[in-house]
Amino acid sequence: MNPPAAAAERDEPAANPKPYIHATALAIGEAGVLIRGPAGTGKSRLALELIAEASRRGFFAHLVGDDRVAIEARGGRLIARGHPAIAGQIERRGEGIIALPYEGAVVIRLVVDLGGKAAAPLLRLPRPDAQISLRGICVPQLCLDRPSPELAGMVIDHLLRMGNG
Repeated sequence: MNPPAAAAERDEPAANPKPYIHATALAIGEAGVLIRGPAGTGKSRLALELIAEASRRGFFAHLVGDDRVAIEARGGRLIARGHPAIAGQIERRGEGIIALPYEGAVVIRLVVDLGGKAAAPLLRLPRPDAQISLRGICVPQLCLDRPSPELAGMVIDHLLRMGNG
């Protein structure tokens, strides 16, 4: 007997844990943004700046996960979920762990890679066609050398140009 369709959509059983990566994910409007980079490059800082900038512009913006994010391909989409043990928590440097409203999952529409000090300088105009494949799903990609408030606005503008928001 085949299980009902709803059962097929459930998460993997605990015996098969999701593959967590070191990243931060958030929802801006209807778009998920996955922020990756080495430790100390400012993933959490950029996420907080993106949430603040989106809120200033009147867009919905919530954290999905910080530090440990599970990504999986499902139905041709890349889905991100935060780790349940730290749901709704993000580190604000100098203040410690703070609680934020959060979403359980989001469809990733953009990957932002932070390079840190060793990265090449930020391109004057980001390549609009840059993509990366994660779990077999191609997603638009922005590469930034560092987080900053003005770059948060640029990321949101990029999402809007892509038709998200």
